Formats: sequence, C-alpha cells, structure tokens
Amino acid sequence: MTAPSSAPGTPDTHAHARPSSGAARTRKKALTALAAVVVLCGLGWAVYSHLVSARHESTDNAYVQGQVIQITPQMAGTVINVLADDSDYVKAGQPLVQLDPADVRLALEQAQANLAQTVRQVRTLYVNNGALAAQIALREAEVLRTQGDLARANDDLSRRQGLSGSGAVSQEDLQHARAQASSARSQLAAAQAGLMVAREQLQSNQALTDGLPIERHPSVQLAAAKLREAHLAAQRTALLAPVDGYVAKRTVQLGQRVAAGTPLMSVIPLRSVWVEANFKEPQLRGIRLGQNVKLVADLYGSTVEYQGTVAGLGVGTGAAFALLPAQNATGNWIKVVQRVPVRIALDPQQLLAHPLRVGLSMQADVDVSQQGGKALADTPVVMAPAPAKAMATAAVSDPAQDDIRRIIVANLGAKPARAASPASARPQNH
Repeated sequence: MTAPSSAPGTPDTHAHARPSSGAARTRKKALTALAAVVVLCGLGWAVYSHLVSARHESTDNAYVQGQVIQITPQMAGTVINVLADDSDYVKAGQPLVQLDPADVRLALEQAQANLAQTVRQVRTLYVNNGALAAQIALREAEVLRTQGDLARANDDLSRRQGLSGSGAVSQEDLQHARAQASSARSQLAAAQAGLMVAREQLQSNQALTDGLPIERHPSVQLAAAKLREAHLAAQRTALLAPVDGYVAKRTVQLGQRVAAGTPLMSVIPLRSVWVEANFKEPQLRGIRLGQNVKLVADLYGSTVEYQGTVAGLGVGTGAAFALLPAQNATGNWIKVVQRVPVRIALDPQQLLAHPLRVGLSMQADVDVSQQGGKALADTPVVMAPAPAKAMATAAVSDPAQDDIRRIIVANLGAKPARAASPASARPQNH
C-alpha cells in the first residue's frame, strides 16, 4: 500500500530544512573570513608597530624657524635714503638705510682740530724741558756768582772791622761794607730760591713727558680716541646688511627721524633656517642627537622630502617658557601632555633647491632606531675666529688710524731735542 499523500495546503518541512542549513553554512564562512581578516590585520599592525612604528616618532606640530636679524641704528638721525624694500635679496655689507651725516661730519672735523691742537700743546711740553734745563744752568751760574760776591763782601767787611779800631776806616765805610755783605747774602738767597723753583718746574714738566714719545702721550691718545669715536659715528650713518638674506618687516620711511635702537627692518637668511618640531613627552624617550629626520613641507607636499638631523633638544617645555606660565597648584587642575621643542638641521643644498620661509608648517618623522647619540649636548660650542688675514687687512685699511697718523705727522714738526740735564748744561769754568 502506498503512503497517503499529504493533504493539500500542508507545508513540506523537509523542503524548507535544506535551504535553512545552507544559509547557516554561508553565515559561518563569512564570520570565519571576517575573523581571519581581523586576526591578520592585528598581526599586521603588531608587525608594523614592532618593525616600523616603534622605530619612528613623528609629529605635524613642526614649523620652520630662522634668524630674524633686526636692523637698528646705533645713533639718532634723519633717514635720507632707503636702499632696500620687503622681499629684496641683499648681500652682507650692502647699505640698507642712510642717515643724514651732516652733524656727524661736523663732529669729525672738530675731533680732527682737537687732535692737532693737542699735539702742538704736547710739543710745547717737550720743548719746555730744554728751556727749563737752560734756566737751571743759568740759576746755578748766578748762585756761583753771588757766592763769590758774598765771599768778597765778607772779606772786605772783615778788613774794615779790623781797621776800625785804629781809626784808619771811618764808620761810614764800615757801614757801607756791612750793607754790601747783607746785599750779597740776599742776592745769594734769591738765586738759590730761583734755582730751587727752576728745578721743581723741570721735574714737574719731565713727569708729563718722560718715557713717552709725543704720539703716545696720554693727552694725544685721548684726542685720538675722540677722533676714532667720530669716525665710528660717521660709519654708523650707513646701516649695512650683516648677513646675506631677504628683507622683511620694513617700517622705516624716507625723512623719518629715528632714535637709537628703533627697529627699521629685518634681514632673514633663508639659506640657514631650521625646523623646530614639538614632540610630546613620551615621544622624547628615543630621540637622540644626530638621528636622521624626514620632513615634508605643506608648501611643496609629499613630492619634496627634506633630509634633516636632530641638532638639539629643548631644555624645557613650551609652557615653562611662556609669558604666563601655567599655575597647577589649583583645585581644578587637569593634566595636559607637554611638548618639548626639538631643533632639526636641514641640508643647505636642499634649501637652495627648494627654499622655505620662516613659520611654514612641516611634518617631521624621526628615525629613533639609532640610539648611539646623546640626549643633551655635553661639549660647548666653539665659534670659529675671524681669519687672521682679514683682521690684518682691516687693521691696515682702518680710515680712523690713517687719519690719526696723518694729523700727528702734520703737526709734529721737527723732532724736539732731548732736554739737557742740569749737570751737562752747566757752564765750564776754565
């Protein structure tokens, strides 16, 4: 007998069971694939973190920094010429601003006249040595003469006093002899006093002149220093560019009266800029001096990659050196991760090919795999001295020194004769 067929309208349970089990298997495979993808991503991230990310520290809080050299006058004056404008490229030593030199030129002429007058006055001191020595010799001769006169007057008085008792000499002659002796003593005292004064004058004059030539006399040196100061003021009327760079922040105008120290413009050497990258505190653990850095500027994008080197780490956080440092001793204190600036040196050749501007944003990636460097520098920076040849050339071509030498030679005249000593100036008695 055959089994009765199902009644019409009754659902077939076996027909619906097969499609349900197929969907479950599909769902299971999808979940398994998803889990495998998650596991692979996790493993990939772990491998990347261990091999790549752990060896690099990056930040986009980095900016181009450079020297902003202010051009300020060292003396007050009126601007008569402005020789550079914003964005102009200038070379070291190129004039930028010219001040009115009229007052300075007048002061220079006064200093030149003062030096010439001082040289002539000092020459008078040296010449007086000879005159005073001759005066001493004359005083000594006068003392000798008055001593002889006094001796003769005393002998004459003694003879008359011996003859006065016999009546051979009158009282009038005796009084006359006494008067002559007294006059001779007064003349001798006056001659000796004059000799003493002359010797004191010679000693005082020699104290001002001994051991030094005229050009090295203190009075001449002081006048020469005043002349050098006037020459220096004359040179300062022209404000020169101290380095090669680009002009920025020009504020000076033609005809403006400026005071000493007033900022007129700035010169920025763009070929020696650097990058200041601000890293978080945990990122500083592996950063050392000398590590390689890859940098990308927003100006050029990822097509231009700069190669840099860690040149220095800041000695404090940005908040520590802020104008208003944070006060954390309050009740509502919230911890904020601090950042420390890291100085990154750039390749000059890359800067020449792709110049940067001060303040541009950068992205820095430091390779911290090399841990042989130091966290802080421990050797002082030694600045290279100026070349000896350049210093010698500057000393030879110094216009102030040339002017001083010219004025001294022009007013020195004939070399004064050496003052004769009192002993050598005495007349010889034959």
